[in-house]
Amino acid sequence: MNPRDKWPRRPKAEGSANVLLFLTDDVGFGACSTFGGPIQTPNLDALAARGVRFTQFHTTAMCSPTRAALLTGRNSHRVGMGRVTARPACYDGYTSVIPKSAGTIAAILRASGYHTAMFGKGHITPEWEMSALGPFDRWPTGLGFDYFYGFLGFDTNMWAPDLVENTTCVDDKHPGRHFDETLADRAIQWISDQKAIAPDEPFFIYYASGTAHSPHHAPAAWLNKYRGRFDRGWDELREETFERQKRLNLIPPGTLLTQRPDNLPAWSDLSESQRLLASRLMEAYAAALDHFDHHVGRILSSLKELGELDNTFVLFIQGDNGGSAEGGFNGLLFEQSWANGFDEALEDQLKLIDDIGGPKAYNHFPAAWGWAINAPFKYYKQVASHFGGTRNGLVMTWPGVITDHGSVRSQFHHVVDILPTILEAAGVKAPDSLDGLAQDSIDGVSMLYAARSAEAPAARTTQVFESMQNVGVYHDGWMACSTPENDPWEGFASRKTRALEDKTWELYHLPSDFSQACDLASREPGKLERMKSLFASLAAENGILPIHAPGSGAQGKPSFGSQRRSFTFRRRIRRLHNDAAPHTVGRSFTVGCRIVVGANGGNGVIVCHGSSVCGYSLYLKEGLPVFYYNAIAPYTCRVAATRKLSAGEYTITARLTMEQGDPGAAARIAIEVNGEVVAQGRAVRTLRTFLNQNSFNVGGDSVSATSPEYRLEESEFDGELGALAFDLA
Repeated sequence: MNPRDKWPRRPKAEGSANVLLFLTDDVGFGACSTFGGPIQTPNLDALAARGVRFTQFHTTAMCSPTRAALLTGRNSHRVGMGRVTARPACYDGYTSVIPKSAGTIAAILRASGYHTAMFGKGHITPEWEMSALGPFDRWPTGLGFDYFYGFLGFDTNMWAPDLVENTTCVDDKHPGRHFDETLADRAIQWISDQKAIAPDEPFFIYYASGTAHSPHHAPAAWLNKYRGRFDRGWDELREETFERQKRLNLIPPGTLLTQRPDNLPAWSDLSESQRLLASRLMEAYAAALDHFDHHVGRILSSLKELGELDNTFVLFIQGDNGGSAEGGFNGLLFEQSWANGFDEALEDQLKLIDDIGGPKAYNHFPAAWGWAINAPFKYYKQVASHFGGTRNGLVMTWPGVITDHGSVRSQFHHVVDILPTILEAAGVKAPDSLDGLAQDSIDGVSMLYAARSAEAPAARTTQVFESMQNVGVYHDGWMACSTPENDPWEGFASRKTRALEDKTWELYHLPSDFSQACDLASREPGKLERMKSLFASLAAENGILPIHAPGSGAQGKPSFGSQRRSFTFRRRIRRLHNDAAPHTVGRSFTVGCRIVVGANGGNGVIVCHGSSVCGYSLYLKEGLPVFYYNAIAPYTCRVAATRKLSAGEYTITARLTMEQGDPGAAARIAIEVNGEVVAQGRAVRTLRTFLNQNSFNVGGDSVSATSPEYRLEESEFDGELGALAFDLA
């Protein structure tokens, strides 16, 4: 026997081409210049000039489902991801748990000799598995990636990201530096290292920054670039985009521009103040996407410098769903207001208008911008029944293989088709088993045939859709779909549910109606009934049933913290995920700790939960005990003692008592020192939810300072902490 055969070795890849897959977030079909939009994306334009653009490529209308379908090649409900990870349900299609029988493209390629890395947004890990205890098999490194650098949740503060490297929370902050710049640096470094160590072995990179999901953050130079560009409003912008799309041959002759939905205002109906705010919010979105494109260019330039660009198959999906309408009518200075069901008063928003795009805001544009950037289609993110929610631009380049440069492809395809496309490019067959486990069938079909030939008949003839109770089915050029019943800015708990048989249905013939403008339901009742029957069959096969509201079906969801009433923390802790932290929403609580203040001490955080946008913090400030509660600006409450603590040992306690049992209600706050009340106050409202940007900390703060009274780097408590007890009513 050859001694070499006794050593464990990495499999040798059959193909030699690298694969680089980009995915942006909440970017509509008509947003960027590559697909006729108003936002400049010169590096994607350049890719399209060297490759092909797909104009009938579809996602799932929501973040987590699109990512799960992309990575597994299976319809999202078949892999338990029928909804975002924050809203799972007990039904098979909605658990947020990707089964091991649905191996990812990363796992398949790694088993075939590829080096694999993921950068950016995850949003595919069940929330109860996000703590330091894991388990980690549904974190990116457990799903086939050799390396991961990014964040696990649905978004992050781009000026103060909550970062994970592999399976460890890391503090990798660069004050004043945008996350997209840091992320590109990391990807460039990883590529350089990989090619230095194994120059003849290919890589697969999945690069999903999180831009342009809210918060729409961008450096000042990019914000200034778009100042005043959107003052004419969403109606005119959409018409201009439509005309450009026609000139670029991105839409067929005869395509109609669909009408603005009745639930959205005309630009002309807005007041001058509303227009000013709306323009500024859209400028930030545009700046964020343009800035991301700049860093895409840096990554591509690094490949060129290494001599690898011509040996790299690049796929760029511009958006995991359509533009978002979750900002409501005026837009938001803080996305968390929407999640909490809080209204932001226009006068309060205008006071903070200069913060938009910067580190003090967490902004999201008005719903009508989310609709406008989906031109020429109806609706927006969450609406899987219409292409405003699901139609996204796709660009492919592969030197020497894709040779019809600058051309357009119109074959109907879906995000599940990405996995088989990459496998064909890599010369890898989808395995029957992976890591010893039998694999479920793959729903996707390769798109390489279409990249090579514009005239080839579409390999995909059928596709089922569902998101947030909006349903549809495509078959042989026809699309049957339900009429949306709920608005995306509505709270999840208040959404209506209508049985499948009671929904209002629409019918479109896409070869003659690219934009779903002409409903044929009344003219073709027989066809509609057959399509509805097809949907019912596919819905049953794919785990879509039962159709249910996003606020239902979560009974029995696993959780480290939700059922507990008492917690004890014996040592300092950082970045404890919300699920494992004390669940304080709508509940009174008491937190107490023995502390020792040193001779020169008396500063730092004892306990906090939140971020710079919202949360609470108990801390000492120059010897004064302080409790700060932020229910999203301007609803803040600071309760502070008037007498400083001298050096010595104390028991410090904070009590928050809800005035009513409802989440969001007012609360009384008291601070006690050695059993004596030293400060009292009242928060006029409290939070209804904590998002996954918020973390729980003992002995200091993390990610971004929960109180504006201290800086993050100075938040470490400078005395001794005993065991901290946290008790919930």
